[in-house]
Amino acid sequence: MAKDELEQLSAKITNNSSPNEHGSAHFTVKIRPTLPDFLTSVSLKYVKLGYGYLICRRFYLLVGPIFLVMFGAQIGNVLCQDLLSSKCDLRDAFFLVALLIVIVYLYFQYLAPRPTYLLDFACYSPPDDLKISKEEFIELARKSGNFSEASIDFQRRVLEKCGIGEESYMPRIVFQPNYKITLNDGREEAAMVIFGAINELFATAKIRPKDIGILVVNCGVLNTTPSLASMVINHFKLRNNVQSFNVGGMGCSAGIIAVDMAKDLLKAYPGAYALVVSTEVVSFTWYKGNDLDKLLPNCLFRMGAAAMLLSSSWRHRWRAKYELQQLLRTHHGMLDKSFRSVRVEEDAKGMQGVSVSKDATEALLLPVSQHLDLLSNQTKSTAFFEHLCIVATSKKVLDEMQRKLGLEEDHMKASRKTLERFGNTSSSSVWYELAYLESNSKIKSGDRIWQIAFGSGIKCNSVVWKALKNVGKPIRSPWN
Repeated sequence: MAKDELEQLSAKITNNSSPNEHGSAHFTVKIRPTLPDFLTSVSLKYVKLGYGYLICRRFYLLVGPIFLVMFGAQIGNVLCQDLLSSKCDLRDAFFLVALLIVIVYLYFQYLAPRPTYLLDFACYSPPDDLKISKEEFIELARKSGNFSEASIDFQRRVLEKCGIGEESYMPRIVFQPNYKITLNDGREEAAMVIFGAINELFATAKIRPKDIGILVVNCGVLNTTPSLASMVINHFKLRNNVQSFNVGGMGCSAGIIAVDMAKDLLKAYPGAYALVVSTEVVSFTWYKGNDLDKLLPNCLFRMGAAAMLLSSSWRHRWRAKYELQQLLRTHHGMLDKSFRSVRVEEDAKGMQGVSVSKDATEALLLPVSQHLDLLSNQTKSTAFFEHLCIVATSKKVLDEMQRKLGLEEDHMKASRKTLERFGNTSSSSVWYELAYLESNSKIKSGDRIWQIAFGSGIKCNSVVWKALKNVGKPIRSPWN
C-alpha cells in the first residue's frame, strides 16, 4: 500500500473515532463488501432459509395434502386412460395404488397433526365400611382428643354448610387418639385408591399392563421415595421402558396438568397408551391442631382416585369416547394473594396441615373468568360447551362460580352431586363428575364437556373434550 493511501486511511480512522468513558478513543472501520462477497452472503441466506423450510414440520403439513391430491389425481388419470385404451397393466396399477396407500399412511402416521383421544376412564369407589356421616365425623373427632370444643364447633358448622352428604369416604385411622402421620399409612391409602382405580380401568378398557407406554401420576401432598409412579410400575409390572412421571404439590388442578403432560408425551411416542392417575391422600392432609384455617380441609377432603387411558393413534379413534379439543393452563403465583391462599405449613406447635386463607375464593375467580373468556374467543361463541365439570371443592366455591360465570343450575348439577356423594376428592373430582354425566346417559355424540380445576398457586387449568359417540350408561361406575 502506498504512503499516501496509508495517510488517507489514518485520517478516516481519526475522524471516525470518539472518546469512551475512560478517555481513550474507539472507532469502527467500515469496509464496503465486494460484489462476489454480497452474492455469496445472499446465496447462503436463502440456502439456510430453504433448509429451515425442509426440516420444519409445518412445511410438510401444508405441502403434504397438496402433493397427495396431485399425486392421487395423476394416478387416477393414468388408470382411467389405461382402462379406456384397454392397455391396463395390472401390475403397474397395483404398484401405483400401493404406493399411494404407503404415502397416505406415512403422512398420517408421522406428519399429520395428532389428536389426543380419551379411550376410557375409571373412578375408584372405596368399600362401604369407610363411609362416614357428618354426625359420626364429629363424634370421632371429639373422641380423638385432638381438638378443642371451639374447633369441634367450627367443624360442625362447616359440615352443615359445605354441601357434603352422609356417604363420603374417609380413612378412619386419622381419628385414632394420638394418631401420628406416617409414610406407611400414606402409602397404604395411596395403594388402595390408585390400584383400585387402575384395576377398574384395565377391566373396562380391556388392556394389559404391558400395553402402557406412558405413566403420569399426580398427588398433591404425599410424595414418597420410591415415587407413587414407581409403586404403580412395581405393582402392575409395567414394562421397563415405560416413560413414568410423578407430579406433586400442584393441588386440585394437577389432574389436568397430568393430562397435558401425557398429551405432549404422546407426540414423542405415537401409538403408545398413556395412563394418567389422579388422587389425593387424605391421611396426609389431615390436621389435628386447632388453627381454624387448617381445619377447613379436614372437613372437605375425602378419599378417591381416577385413572384415565389416553392415546394419539388414529387406530384407536374407533374405540375412544372423547377427543381433546382445548387445554388451557394459567398460573397466578406472581400475585402474593394467590401464592399464599392455599399452602401446606405448620402451626405454632409444629403440626402440619393445609392452610386455606380467606382470600382463596376471591383469588381463584379471576383465572376462572379468564379461562371462560379465552375459550369463548377461541370458539367464537359463548355457548362452547354442553356439560360442565367444576372441581367439587365446597358449596360456597360452587355458588360463587355459578354467580360469577352466570351459569344455569343444570350446568352445576354434576359438580354438586359429586360433592354431596363423594366430597372433595381433589384432582380426581372432575372425573367423578364426568362419570355422573355418563351414568345418567347425558353425553351425546358431538357434545363438549368443560372440565375446570384450580389449586394452590393459584393455578387454574381447564380442558374441553368432544364426545365421539353417544356414551351410554357404563356397566362399571361409582354411581351405579
